[in-house]
Amino acid sequence: MIAAGVCVALIAFNLFSLGVVLWRCRRRGESLAARLARTGLPDPTPPVSIVRPVCGLEAHSELTLRSTFELDYPDYEVLFCVQKKNDPIIPLVQKLIAEQPEGRGRLLIGEDPISPNPKLNNCFKGWQAAKHAFIVLADSNVLAPKDYLQQMLVRFTPEVGLVCSPPLGVMPKGPTAELECAFLNSFQARWQFCADAFGQGFAQGKSMMWRRDIVEQAGGVAALASEIAEDAAATKLVRNAGMKVALVDRPFGQPLGARTLRAVYQRQTRWARLRRASFPQLYAPEILVGCVIPMLAGAYAARDFGFEPWTAAALVALAFAVPETLANLALRWPTHWVSPLAIIARDWVFAVIWIDGWLGDDFVWLGNSMTVREASDEPADRAA
Repeated sequence: MIAAGVCVALIAFNLFSLGVVLWRCRRRGESLAARLARTGLPDPTPPVSIVRPVCGLEAHSELTLRSTFELDYPDYEVLFCVQKKNDPIIPLVQKLIAEQPEGRGRLLIGEDPISPNPKLNNCFKGWQAAKHAFIVLADSNVLAPKDYLQQMLVRFTPEVGLVCSPPLGVMPKGPTAELECAFLNSFQARWQFCADAFGQGFAQGKSMMWRRDIVEQAGGVAALASEIAEDAAATKLVRNAGMKVALVDRPFGQPLGARTLRAVYQRQTRWARLRRASFPQLYAPEILVGCVIPMLAGAYAARDFGFEPWTAAALVALAFAVPETLANLALRWPTHWVSPLAIIARDWVFAVIWIDGWLGDDFVWLGNSMTVREASDEPADRAA
C-alpha cells in the first residue's frame, strides 16, 4: 500500500504543478502599457543596454541576432561581445549593425579572464561599456519578441532585483529536438514558473534583465563569478540583497532546429551538474518529479489491485504524459503528436542524467573544459 500511496501522491503533485503553471503563465487581459504604469518605475520605458555574448555561427544565428534590432522600444543599445578576432560570427554581426541607425549596435572584441566561466568573461566588456541603468544579458540563441524589453520591465516591482526568462524550445526538427523541447518547456520551464509563483524565482542565464545598481553594490559583474554558473550566482546575489528574482509571464523562444541525442544528453548533464553544485538540496528531490518513480511504484503495487505490472506502469505514464501535453496546448507552447512519447522518454533519460549529475564534476561547453569544483572548492581553498 505504501507503493500505491507514493504513486498516487506523485501523480497528484504533478497535476498540481501543471495547474500552478497554467495559472502563472495565463494570458492577462490588461495591456503591457497599463501594467508598466503600475510598476513604480520612474520611467516605465527606461533606456536599456542589451549585452549579447556570441561565439560561432549556429543555424538560427541571423534570425535570433536580428530580432534584437526589431524591438518595439524607444531607446536601447545592443552590444555584441566576441572573444576572438577570427570568430566566424563577426561578419554577420557587422552586417546587422551596418543596417541599423548609428549608435544602436556595437561590436566589442577581446578577452577578460575574470572567472573560470567563458560566457561571463565575454560579457564583462559589454557590461563595462553599457550606458544605461537597466542591462540585459541575452544569449545569442534567444529569439526576442517585439515586446521583449516590456515583458521584462513589467515584472520590476520594488522588491525585484532581476527579471529572467527560461528558454522555450521552438522550431524543433525531428524526434530528438522534440525530446529537448520536453526538457526545456514543460519540465524545466514548468518547475521554474512554479517556484516563481510562490515567490522563489531562480535566475536563468538565457535572458537576464538587471538593475545595474544591484550588481554594482555587490562588487560589479565580477561578483557573478562566485559560482561556475552565472545564473546560480545571480540568484544568490539578488537574494542576499534582500530582493527577489522574478520571471516573465511568457518565456522567450530558443529555436532548436535539428538536435542529436548526444548533444541533448550532454547539455542536460551539464545543467544537472551545475544545479547539483549550486543547489544540492533542491537537486536531490528532482528525481521525484518525473514519471519514473511513480511507474515503478505503480508496477510494484499493481497486483494488489488486480493489474499486471506493465499495465499499471503504462497507465501511470499516461497519467503524466497526457495532462502535460494538454497543458502545453493550453499554454500555446510547441506541441506535436509525438509530445506524449517525448515526455515519457524524457523522464527516463532524466533518471540517468540525475544519477550522472551526482557522479561527475566536469563538462565541456563550447569547446571549453570546465568543472563545478572550481566554485564548490573555493571556500575550502580560502580556508586553507
